[in-house]
Amino acid sequence: MSVAWEGRFIEAHVVPHGRGGQWEYVKRVGGIGAAVILALTDANEIVLVEQYRPPLGRACIELPAGLVGDVTAGEAVLDSARRELIEETGFAAAEWEMIGEFASSPGMVGETFHLFRATGLSRAGAGGGVDGEGIEVHVVAVDAMPSFLTAARARGCAIDTRLLLTLRLV
Repeated sequence: MSVAWEGRFIEAHVVPHGRGGQWEYVKRVGGIGAAVILALTDANEIVLVEQYRPPLGRACIELPAGLVGDVTAGEAVLDSARRELIEETGFAAAEWEMIGEFASSPGMVGETFHLFRATGLSRAGAGGGVDGEGIEVHVVAVDAMPSFLTAARARGCAIDTRLLLTLRLV
């Protein structure tokens, strides 16, 4: 494995592949992963975040998420999920269920994420993220998700593919 470039959080790799070819991909420095949260209110609403994403050049509608261990080395995945839910949305959850570990975009990115369902939500803070992340929180009725996402697209937002998966999990 050859590291072509390394930054604070991302490494670009080039590896031999096939018959004399090569494969280029990126992964997180130190192999850290992510925690993604499907947060559901007692009123059957999904808590979403909207955040500007430089690689897309526009805002994206997403589930709350964050890197595991980016603040505290060795942080447990569930602890990261709890921290990120409060930081990004201002909600804390009484119940947590691990749904599974998934690959983000396996042909290009070596990152995996752990998906959690969080329920029993209560307000624990303002949300909006840290360090100027500028996160806007949306609480959307499950039945209203298709129209909410259509309206978000009309405003120019990108939609994270994980939202397709979550519509089957609620």
